[in-house]
Amino acid sequence: MTKIVLITGISSGFGKATAEVLSQKGYTVYGISRKQNDDFASTIQVLKADVTDADSVRKAVSTLVEKEGRIDILINNAGMGISGSIEDCTAEDINLQMNTNFSGYVNMIQAVLPVMRKQGGATIVNTSSIGGLMGLPYQGFYSASKFAVEGLSEALRMELKPSHIKVIVIQPGDFYTSFTANRKPVKNAGSGGAYETQFQKTLAVIEKDEKGGLPPDFLALKLARILEMKNPCHHYVIATLEQKFAVVLKRILPGSWFAGILSSHYGIKG
Repeated sequence: MTKIVLITGISSGFGKATAEVLSQKGYTVYGISRKQNDDFASTIQVLKADVTDADSVRKAVSTLVEKEGRIDILINNAGMGISGSIEDCTAEDINLQMNTNFSGYVNMIQAVLPVMRKQGGATIVNTSSIGGLMGLPYQGFYSASKFAVEGLSEALRMELKPSHIKVIVIQPGDFYTSFTANRKPVKNAGSGGAYETQFQKTLAVIEKDEKGGLPPDFLALKLARILEMKNPCHHYVIATLEQKFAVVLKRILPGSWFAGILSSHYGIKG
């Protein structure tokens, strides 16, 4: 039986690459996007919805279920980033970051669980980040949103075990996608504030890492293989060997040592 997949944030980057790969592999693919997008193969069906709007999400999920009768896989992927110091972020900045990267996942999960439970099992994939395993300077609330996804997924996995619904977390490193160009700087990030010089220096490193990162197809192909596993792991770091090594160091080194390594990478002294 063909599996029905629903992917959020399908318009570009990981979402679009994953939709295309899974469609080519024979999955029936639906995607959620805030804007109508016709730049897809006819085998990929786009539902217009905003993941931060629970009513919008429920309507999109209802449309899918009416057509297909089931949802076998949800891939929570929609996300965005803000950049700037924690001190300079406004309540509006924080809400935008958390509502998109965290509450949007919650809205999707709550909308699909009734049908997943009724059908006797399914898979939920939550896209976190290695920035959800370590706090990144001048991306503090991005990291906070991904740390939240990590904790949510851990709790959700236990709650859904009796319903035979798997919860997988993928933790990408740096990839070259439109995420870099679309990152939203906060108001005082580079305009004479107390952090201006360091922010510009660190942001240059961040953007260099991302622009030199892996292509989104790399993640899409890896995720396709994960979905074909009978007993997948709970977490997958999808990154370069160097970044995978950084994750290992985070786990085994004293906190002050790892903080020094990360600070040095981002050009932060003091």
